[in-house]
Amino acid sequence: MEFPIEFFLDYAWNPTAWPADKLTDYTRIWSETQFGPTYAKPIAHILTTYTQYNARRKPELLGPDTYSLTHYREAERVVANYNQLLTDAERIGQALPKSYQDAYFQLVLHPVKASATLNELYVTAGRNRLYAKQGRAATNSLADRVKTLFERDAQITRFYNDTLAGGKWTHMMDQTHIGYTYWQQPNQNTMPNVETIDVPKAANMGVTVEGSDGWFPGSAGGTLTLPTFDKYNQQTCYIDLFNRGQTPFAFQVSAGAPWLTVSTTGGTVGQETRLLVGVNWRQVPAGTQQVPITLTGPNGQRVVVRAVVNNPASPQPDTAVGFVESNGYVSIDAEHPMHAIESATATWQRLPDIGRTAGGMTIAPVTAPAVEQPGGQSPRLAYQVVLADSGTVQVQTYVSPTLNFNDNKGLRFAISFDDEAPQLINMHANETGRVWEHSVANNIRIMATKHRLTKPGAHTLNFWLVDPAVVVQKFVIDRGGVKPSYLGPPESFRRDAATTNHK
Repeated sequence: MEFPIEFFLDYAWNPTAWPADKLTDYTRIWSETQFGPTYAKPIAHILTTYTQYNARRKPELLGPDTYSLTHYREAERVVANYNQLLTDAERIGQALPKSYQDAYFQLVLHPVKASATLNELYVTAGRNRLYAKQGRAATNSLADRVKTLFERDAQITRFYNDTLAGGKWTHMMDQTHIGYTYWQQPNQNTMPNVETIDVPKAANMGVTVEGSDGWFPGSAGGTLTLPTFDKYNQQTCYIDLFNRGQTPFAFQVSAGAPWLTVSTTGGTVGQETRLLVGVNWRQVPAGTQQVPITLTGPNGQRVVVRAVVNNPASPQPDTAVGFVESNGYVSIDAEHPMHAIESATATWQRLPDIGRTAGGMTIAPVTAPAVEQPGGQSPRLAYQVVLADSGTVQVQTYVSPTLNFNDNKGLRFAISFDDEAPQLINMHANETGRVWEHSVANNIRIMATKHRLTKPGAHTLNFWLVDPAVVVQKFVIDRGGVKPSYLGPPESFRRDAATTNHK
């Protein structure tokens, strides 16, 4: 806690010395003070990134179902990001002089290592439970992995308490942090429940695909559908081929179009194999294509995975302006407006890294006057989007949880498309204690509005100033394609025009 406490005290001593655009400088200077100039910048990056990752959800509030295991590769990305941060932190630690080792572990490496382990522990526990439902042969291996990670967590604690600096900090890490059921700490850390299954001897093929809760042979029947491929994101999607038995089996893969690529055309599955599907966009016909991918396994088992490929004639990726819809949604990080319209008394300010996935936007100063009737040239953030169709859309606005300090009136903002009248939203309307608890636990408030659009194509999403002190992090425009997840869909493809400020 030394770093945040020191920042708090320095900021309280002289707030004007540390505006939002100098926060990265503060972290670098602090790192240089502790460890010298050579690695100050990468150490500052580790501290900033670790803090942002943990702000998604406090470690003691994590659970096996926090991050989605099936949508947007969310759980995988969380674990991969943390483990990459740990790799970077360990590399720097190995390069530092011996005189810095204890301080570096205590201030930098321990928080990253402990948090990376805990996030992987819970994600692995969630995968274990999902695998048990699907009857995967790898279920029991994941149960063993959870036990290993739980013991690793205990080892990290023991090292901090008993070995670091010759035991100088003994008992400092005694706080329990695994197994919370409410705010009061449990008496001891409790490993998440895991499941084991009896795996039959005979081979039995199972299949699941990215973005689907179904699987074969189970809830999906004989056909599974991958997320739609589009030429803007040019994404790859995975097919997981898994064994429900102990005996390895051979498989073959056949794609129904020469421009649809699969990472392999056949092989052998021991416990599980991931196939990556992509598209050669130079050869794809115009329009929307549906292409079968046929998988065959033991005992004549056959599964068809459907790939939907969208190659519209316009706009082209090199001419599209703004954020382009894919898979029935547009996801926007608030720090990327096309235009920021300001006034003489209100300026838009980017707050770096405050969001769960990026930065945030707010009005400065926080004492700026409220705009009771937003519209016209009053302050707003404008985001250009390209939508595939007309009709009703829902806009989910992600704002930072903020106390209702505004004479108990609530904090307000407004949302509109194009020239429609702005819809006023009070983020504290009908707020209960339970709603506030969820806001704090999730570190987000998500407010929804509905809008009727009469044509497809280019539109402008507007976020209007009503009350200052609202911090907006993200927008998701849902045309029916958004899947359940904790962080929301990753940001959509965008092509920037120059961001301009108008007063």
